[in-house]
Amino acid sequence: MKCIGIRNEDKYAAETRSPLTPASVKKLINESGLKFIVQSSEKRIFSDKEYIDAGADVKSDLKECDVVMGIKEVPIDSLYKDKTYMFFSHVIKGQSYNMPMLKKMMELKCNLIDYEKVTDEQGRRLIFFGKYAGLAGMINSLWALGLRLEHLGYKTPFLKIKQAHKYYSLEEAKKEISRVGHEILKDGIPCELKPFIIGITGYGNVSNGAKEICDLLPVKEILPEEIENLKTKCSGENIIYKTTFKEEHISRHKEDCANFDLSDYYKNPHDYHNKFEKYLPHISVLINGMYWDPRFPRIITKNIAEKYFNEGNSKLLVIGDITCDIEGSVEFTVKATSIDDPIFVYNPKTNEIEMGHKGTGILVMAVDILPSELPRDSSIWFSDILCGYIKPLAEADFSKTFGKIDLPSSIKKALILHKGKLTHDYKYLEEYIK
Repeated sequence: MKCIGIRNEDKYAAETRSPLTPASVKKLINESGLKFIVQSSEKRIFSDKEYIDAGADVKSDLKECDVVMGIKEVPIDSLYKDKTYMFFSHVIKGQSYNMPMLKKMMELKCNLIDYEKVTDEQGRRLIFFGKYAGLAGMINSLWALGLRLEHLGYKTPFLKIKQAHKYYSLEEAKKEISRVGHEILKDGIPCELKPFIIGITGYGNVSNGAKEICDLLPVKEILPEEIENLKTKCSGENIIYKTTFKEEHISRHKEDCANFDLSDYYKNPHDYHNKFEKYLPHISVLINGMYWDPRFPRIITKNIAEKYFNEGNSKLLVIGDITCDIEGSVEFTVKATSIDDPIFVYNPKTNEIEMGHKGTGILVMAVDILPSELPRDSSIWFSDILCGYIKPLAEADFSKTFGKIDLPSSIKKALILHKGKLTHDYKYLEEYIK
């Protein structure tokens, strides 16, 4: 009988999620006869007793397990030889900070499956926390907005919103934000802040989660093209404007500014320049939920921020950088922040940051484990999806050659390492390991 292990998450003290809930473990034991060992944890959102009651063993280590499952990367000294691991490895972009881990896994002849690369035939991710990153990211951004506005002299209903992890559940957070929305609808926001525009980049799981929270407020959706025509109105509807920025709003072709070809954009990103700059003077809050890598133009550079800040021509108060690519699409996301110290203010004039919500500049929320702020809800969501992949994963014979391993195609193409060697689709990582 194959044994499945569930790790105690030890990369971050605040990481309390689990890839499989006690309910899913109980279901798999009853239906598939699998054995589970859960590494004991005092901080996991589900207690050891809940897993014991579900039929799992709870132990201090996972040496007996054939398959070891987790959420975040595994510290080098916690890796076991000849095991099959499944977690978010953060190696597929050649991330330098995780190359030592990948190299060690190769030395130990491990198999590595990355949730992020489990996709369907259209390349859409099948196992993800993205929606909960968006949910928690928007909650945190609205919380930060209330603090930032208070610092600038404005008392608003946003002050009633708490950081996401301080709510018992997502439902509790939604109820409070809905009450804030009713208050804004009744009393409005200060005239000087109008028109108040929340911009959201991307249209995938992260962005959809952010919009789910945003829509609890009195919002009116507009197209990015309509932004520049909005005028300040101190009377009329008490609403907040919401708009979604897609690739065509963020980048333009160097030579053909009038037309945007999405397929060409992804094939030839070097032919494109930043276009988002023109929207910047009008946005109050920016939620960044889009995929980005260094081949593509940034959304906001340090130079662009400095230009508008020096000219006094920017309304931008808060950036919720949910993607949290360090010095990435938002160039002045210079660090990932923690749940207990989640925000900083970036000063475009000095290129310095000040932790907290005070100081001169633009507030940035860049927590890199946002789903952990809603650990119970996000774990249940994730586990319900993952549960269907466990039996074929447990039954697979990884001692066979890659071509003969019987795995669902969606899982097989997420196999980065097989018996310690990079599989065909991931050979490109060799240049980063050297």
